[in-house]
Amino acid sequence: MGVQQTPNVAGVPLERIDVSRPELYRTDTWQPWFARLRREAPVHHIADSANGPFWSVCSHQLIKEVDGNNAVFSSSSELGGIAIVDPPPAQEGQIQGQSFITMDEPQHMPQRMAVAPTVAPKNLAELEPLIRERVIDILEHLPVGETFNWVQAVSVELTARMLATLFDFPYEERRKLVYWSDLTTAVPEVTGDDSIDMKHRYEELMQAAAAFYQLWASKAGQPPRFDLISMLQHNAATARMNENPEQFLGNILLLIVGGNDTTRNSISGGVVALNQFPEEYQKLRDDPGLIPNMVSEMIRWQTPVIHMRRTALEDCELGGRTIRKGDKVVMWYVSGNRDEAVFEDADKLIIDRPNARAHVAFGFGVHRCMGNRLAELQLRVLWEEIMQRFRMVEVVGPVERLPNNFIRGIRDVPVRLHPL
Repeated sequence: MGVQQTPNVAGVPLERIDVSRPELYRTDTWQPWFARLRREAPVHHIADSANGPFWSVCSHQLIKEVDGNNAVFSSSSELGGIAIVDPPPAQEGQIQGQSFITMDEPQHMPQRMAVAPTVAPKNLAELEPLIRERVIDILEHLPVGETFNWVQAVSVELTARMLATLFDFPYEERRKLVYWSDLTTAVPEVTGDDSIDMKHRYEELMQAAAAFYQLWASKAGQPPRFDLISMLQHNAATARMNENPEQFLGNILLLIVGGNDTTRNSISGGVVALNQFPEEYQKLRDDPGLIPNMVSEMIRWQTPVIHMRRTALEDCELGGRTIRKGDKVVMWYVSGNRDEAVFEDADKLIIDRPNARAHVAFGFGVHRCMGNRLAELQLRVLWEEIMQRFRMVEVVGPVERLPNNFIRGIRDVPVRLHPL
């Protein structure tokens, strides 16, 4: 359960440290590498890696500096987008996908605002009873006294149900949404898996596009409704998005991934963390009123999105280092959220941590995660209902993590439930 010790971190020359290696995240051994970079080189350059040369930004403050300055640090897909892996060269006739997260101003904000009302406070208040109903249904059907995979039974299932609701997607086909989300973030340089068939991946993502074109057509001409597709259709900035296949696929996949990964992996990571720090689980049992703050702390501790990439639009200085125009700059959120200068005992889950909400797991600035309040709402409701039923969700076997340097994903958390 504990963090594995990485040998010889101190013995590796600074210029050869490569925190983009996917195996660091599969084995959960990334912490000491980033701790060294925060101490010795919070803005760190590696000249040669599987992802080419790049800068790593590792401190909480400097990450906010980069994320908050989109005039100098670009998210544009035309310059490389938001992931450390460069987009593959477009094959003739293939759709690459472009979403508002890979746009700079002034193009970014109008498209973002088209779907923002879905997660406005009023709509979240109306969504809460539905989330609670679905959480209760999931929890009431779990096999008490048996070992099962928490990720599939709870994390994935709750996420799939909410995604289907947000998109008004056929409920019985909701697991397709999770499948398409996983495919979107499965690229060899991100996962370390050379066996990924990129042709098959593309074909499957085209199936996602076809399903959503069909959904779009079925809603055309209908009165405005709460779901994301209806909101896109009834906003001037996105009403004709279906006529641009690149933007259509890109924005749909962005909304699916955004609705899937943060919530799902924080649900899984939260159970792992409470088992790793049993005194915090006892603190929760003694005072369930800590749940809202605990949710923020779980998101900080898990940090579902490991990094975001930017491209420098001009020569600039950051943390005493000179970054050149065109350089790849990677903000390691996972490191910023373990920055000892901001979070005391940063590697530990502390559910009543006073500054838990200072985390950068949702990003910072104009690209801050749009659905952050929805993710927090789902986690809060889930833990309120868990504490009504179970004294403990006990992890009873090894946790299996994904070898992925973009999403801090968890595949298997074997658990056993202890009723009240």
